[in-house]
Amino acid sequence: MGQHFLVGTGWRKRIIESLPLEDTKTWVEIGAGHGEMTQFLASSNRHIISIEADASLAADLRARLCKDRAKWSGVDVVWGNVLTLNLADLTGGRFRVYGNLPYYITSPILRHLFRFADRILSIHIVVQWEVAARIVASPGRHDYGYLSAACQFYTQPSIVLRLPPGAFRPPPRVMSALVSMTLPGERASLDMASEQDFLKFVQWCFGQKRKTLRNNLRDKFSDDIIREAVSACGLRPDSRAEQLTLADFAKLFRQLLRT
Repeated sequence: MGQHFLVGTGWRKRIIESLPLEDTKTWVEIGAGHGEMTQFLASSNRHIISIEADASLAADLRARLCKDRAKWSGVDVVWGNVLTLNLADLTGGRFRVYGNLPYYITSPILRHLFRFADRILSIHIVVQWEVAARIVASPGRHDYGYLSAACQFYTQPSIVLRLPPGAFRPPPRVMSALVSMTLPGERASLDMASEQDFLKFVQWCFGQKRKTLRNNLRDKFSDDIIREAVSACGLRPDSRAEQLTLADFAKLFRQLLRT
């Protein structure tokens, strides 16, 4: 299922030492696997909701839990696909997230988590290095794109650790990274009435990165309206999405709504 499991205690300890464990009662773990990180998260002072999509892995983890409940204190194993689960119902309150994510569904999982942004305190995920670089990229950087903007709208992301292929079994063909994302992000200051419409607009702007905003938005607005809005926002006529901050996107979005 595209999973790469953390091996050895060294990397696991380094990850666990970076997590804000003391001030939070509830954690959601995505991709529990064999419990590689679950046993480090487990504590009588915390409730760990460990989600595993692989039925055999979930059953094995539950069996180990039953054999030594003291070692796995506070852990509940949930068999299921995180993309279909209502995390608000599962947790009942505010929570943090840890996950060693299958690389091919990192973006869908993040989009799903952002649905619960009002409940989440922070997200800590192990992902492919290239994805981590895109998440934290700032405007003007080659890696800056829609994923960067969406993640920074909801969170304040940073790369905490770089993990080599040898930290996993089976080893992936790429480097990985632990990314910590503290909530809220710029969403708190931008105060968008319709967040989904705003993010859809940002996605339109990034439609084809090499094209200007005017070219990417021509299917949605007339060229005259786009040109006037871009000018009113103090942006260059040939501006591209990769050059804009979230505040720039918000200003342009509001300007176009007035037309």
